[in-house]
Amino acid sequence: MKTFENLNAEDMSSLNCLVLGGSGFIGTNLCIALRSRVRSVRAFSRQPLMIDGVDSFVGDFLNSQDLIAAVKGIDVVYHLVSTNTPASANASPLGDVQENVVQTLKLMEACRGAGVRRIVFVSSGGTVYGDAVVVPTPEGSLEQPISAYGISKLAIEKYIALYERLYGITAIVLRVSNPYGPYQYGRKQQGVIGTFISKTLKGEDIEIWGDGSVVRDYIYIDDVVDALLKTIQYPGKSRVFNIGSSIGVALNDIVTVLAELMPEEPRLIYREARGVDVVVSILDCSLAKRELDWQPYNDLRSGISKTLSWFHKNDGVI
Repeated sequence: MKTFENLNAEDMSSLNCLVLGGSGFIGTNLCIALRSRVRSVRAFSRQPLMIDGVDSFVGDFLNSQDLIAAVKGIDVVYHLVSTNTPASANASPLGDVQENVVQTLKLMEACRGAGVRRIVFVSSGGTVYGDAVVVPTPEGSLEQPISAYGISKLAIEKYIALYERLYGITAIVLRVSNPYGPYQYGRKQQGVIGTFISKTLKGEDIEIWGDGSVVRDYIYIDDVVDALLKTIQYPGKSRVFNIGSSIGVALNDIVTVLAELMPEEPRLIYREARGVDVVVSILDCSLAKRELDWQPYNDLRSGISKTLSWFHKNDGVI
């Protein structure tokens, strides 16, 4: 059996990949990119993913038997599933742990039984570090999440690392900042840029929690997918990578760019700030550049412009 240490670009074509959360925003983009590069792509989700070249596996992450069936014959698992947002996780921390941490442990047991060789977990660069002392924040910084969501993400990171130590399943974590782009459906109310675009196109009010000065690190989806693809062949020893633009942008600046690019004027309503939101989150991604040979290529304005074009071509999804 080949090991990942001696894989090259051509060897990717021999791999069978499972994308958990395959019909979601990141999952759909990843499946589209994988289908021409690997032997097979299986998209696991509660909703079917109707894309040529992708095997749609309809299942529930909370159903352990579905997970056991899904990982059979798989070499690489991409774990993109999260059943909560920072706000909903804080409302039910116990439920968040049961649905995400415990089920991930059941997933890892299924992977161990099926002989899965590698798992790539998409964690949260924005919530794992919390109110970071060092900004931009490198991977070695103190992790001090201020939400149940961030705590669960960090716990999952540690557990999959334990499974690598105990059972040899290579476990790689990408701490992704704030991704945006095509297939980020506005109706799901997840992702600032997708939501803002959707609401503006429909003439609805945009709710901003706080005064709009909250700073985030936004990364276009194509750059995120590029990082996910590079993890397949990575032979090195590092296991946790920040994936972001390393540029901080305030919510009000997002609105300004949208106002310049869209004929519709965004309608804003400012609400009281939420306790789950860190004030500033910017990631230092120099490790990914050095180890994965990865860097983002899409700046914010061009990325939003591409996202807008996709929304206009697919106005039925807004």
